[in-house]
Amino acid sequence: MEQTYLMGIDLGTSACKVAVFDREGRVAGSGTGDYPVYYPHPGWAEQDPEEWWNVICTVVRQVIEKNSIPPEKIAGIGIDGQSWSAVALGSDGEVLTNTPIWMDTRAQSICDRINREVGEERIFSVSGNSLQPSYTTAKILWYEENLPDVYRKTDKILQSNSFIVYRLTGEISQDLSQGYGLHCFDMRRGVWDDDLCRDLGIPRSFLPEIVPSDHIVGRVTPEAAAKSGLCAGTPVVAGGLDACCGTLGAGVIHPGETQEQGGQAGGMSICMDTYKADRRLILGYHVVPGLWLLQGGTTGGGGVMRWFEKEFAGYERLMASETGKSSLDQLNEIAKEIAPGCDGLIFLPYMAGERSPIWNPDAKGVFYGLDFSKTKGHMVRACMEGVALSLRHNLETAKQAGAEADVLRAMGGSANSLLWTQIKSDMTGKTILVPASDTATTQGAAMLAGVGTGVYRDYEEAVGLTVKVKRKHEPNPAVKEIYDNVYERYLGLYESLKGMMRPQ
Repeated sequence: MEQTYLMGIDLGTSACKVAVFDREGRVAGSGTGDYPVYYPHPGWAEQDPEEWWNVICTVVRQVIEKNSIPPEKIAGIGIDGQSWSAVALGSDGEVLTNTPIWMDTRAQSICDRINREVGEERIFSVSGNSLQPSYTTAKILWYEENLPDVYRKTDKILQSNSFIVYRLTGEISQDLSQGYGLHCFDMRRGVWDDDLCRDLGIPRSFLPEIVPSDHIVGRVTPEAAAKSGLCAGTPVVAGGLDACCGTLGAGVIHPGETQEQGGQAGGMSICMDTYKADRRLILGYHVVPGLWLLQGGTTGGGGVMRWFEKEFAGYERLMASETGKSSLDQLNEIAKEIAPGCDGLIFLPYMAGERSPIWNPDAKGVFYGLDFSKTKGHMVRACMEGVALSLRHNLETAKQAGAEADVLRAMGGSANSLLWTQIKSDMTGKTILVPASDTATTQGAAMLAGVGTGVYRDYEEAVGLTVKVKRKHEPNPAVKEIYDNVYERYLGLYESLKGMMRPQ
């Protein structure tokens, strides 16, 4: 049988990943490329979509050429992207300004006003989500109030993946899974609510028509082919939210199955076939038709360890060549020597404010319990335990909403750490399965392309052929008992400190 490939493009927060898979999910080639996040003012976090596009084209070409992949053998392309972008596109396709990203909280005062004027209950009843500054809704309204020239010239607002789809195909689209970023999106029916668009002040003309994530929206143009090395005419599907594609790539396609996210951000996604919303969590459509995902999204995921390594692992970086172990592996080793509970050291992982379930843009990261007996190993393990504590907080909130997770399926770079994954299992009391953690998101995007182009009959076949569990972590009841006490202290610590976290 003639070889067929599928390409997945993952537009993450700090970097893009591109991977080409064969039909059985084996990686034929992969690559990454970085782009910056800009922090021009406190509470701001933004990126330049043109930098996304340029880096993606470079990486796509490198992957194809380095691995001698015939571009004409790529049957389809799927693209996933970070949540809650607001790419303002002019009528000529020009990007009008940098887009605030999911970490951006500049529009808090706008949310406060809109919640009063339109009504929190009405907004939540339609969208299934509380209005917060992280979402796309607030960013569009911020443009109107603060960048009137941009707002006036805006023809369409695109999400991150739909912007790359546009650059590849010239077609404007909005996939179903990213609809949750706008509060004029009817979460029960999967359509725009025209009345709420009007009352929120979002022009309906800004919003592309909604299509399923596996729908072929266009084909690679000759111009995009020349820039990227792809073959003109290659089908491109709408794609979806990175967390949703990672959830698919981890094999979550049935109600009750749950993805645990270990990328830059942390959290979880519980698959459901019925509508269940909770103000403290995030509700969206899965990229798999007919399903929702009740999500917990935190700012302190794998990014916490990236920050710690950057700021405090100079010695480990120097020793990497001598020991043959990466700085992150060395940090894992010193953390492993510390007992569960870190001898009383607790870390609040709110490194860019916090999303669910506390929704506090002013929340701060905190180490509590430092004394002269604490070591670097204590701090590393406390970082890992802090992220696991935020995961447990979201899982327990979801349980209160009527969506209880069973087994967790881990994805993202954090899942490569056996210690960190075991900490999460012990902290939550959940069994954790680890498929191919580094490729789950690109694999999920490629699966969408495979289903959309007919390479796979359906999602059951796609998952059955491609998703292979590599490790299994079972919770230790004795350690869980220790963590139960830590968890109560974690919750109490935030409650005690949150008043001091407000801007002075």
